[in-house]
Amino acid sequence: MGRIIAGVAGGLALKSVPGDATRPTTDRVKEALFSRLETYGVLDGGRVLDLYAGSGALGVEAASRGARAVVLVEQAPKAVAACQANAGLVNRKIGRDAVAVRRGSVDAFLETEAATGRGWDLVLMDPPYPLGDAALAQTLARLVPVLDAGAVVVLERSTRSPEPAWPAGVVRFAERKYGETTLWFAEPVEPGP
Repeated sequence: MGRIIAGVAGGLALKSVPGDATRPTTDRVKEALFSRLETYGVLDGGRVLDLYAGSGALGVEAASRGARAVVLVEQAPKAVAACQANAGLVNRKIGRDAVAVRRGSVDAFLETEAATGRGWDLVLMDPPYPLGDAALAQTLARLVPVLDAGAVVVLERSTRSPEPAWPAGVVRFAERKYGETTLWFAEPVEPGP
C-alpha cells in the first residue's frame, strides 16, 4: 500500500489498484521526483495532469504539496475506482476539491483539453510498459498544445525502454535513473524561425 510522502496530507495511506496490471512508483522514486519538482516551482499553485494515473498516487502527492488543481486520467475500471478513493481521501484532508478524476483514454482527454485552450503546469505520465513507442510519440504530440509556458513534463518508463521520440515543441532537459525506472524530464519550447 502506498502513502502520501509529504505536504498537508503527508502520511495518508492510499488505496492500491488490485491485481498486477499497474506498477506503483516506489517511495524512493516519488521522493526524488517531488524534491526535483519543488525546485522547479511547478507544484505550489500549479495545475497538474496525472496521465495513465493508476492509483493516482503521483497526482494526489502533487495536491498534498500545494498544487491548485489536479486531474487524474485513467481508463481501467479498477484503477479509476482507486483514483476516486484516493482523490476523495486527499480532498477531505486538504479541505477542498483539488483532485478530480476523468475516466477514459489519455489521447481522448488531451484532444478535448486542446480545444479548451487551458494550459497545464505539470504533466506526470506513467504509461503502461506495453504501450509502444509509436503510440507514445502520438500521445506526446497531443500533449504539446495543452502545456503552459514553463511547464514540466515527467515521463516514467522502464530503464530498458529507449528515450521517447519527443515531438516538435517539447525538448528533454534531464534524465534520472533509479534502478529499473527512468524519469525523463521535458519542457515546451518555442518553435524556431
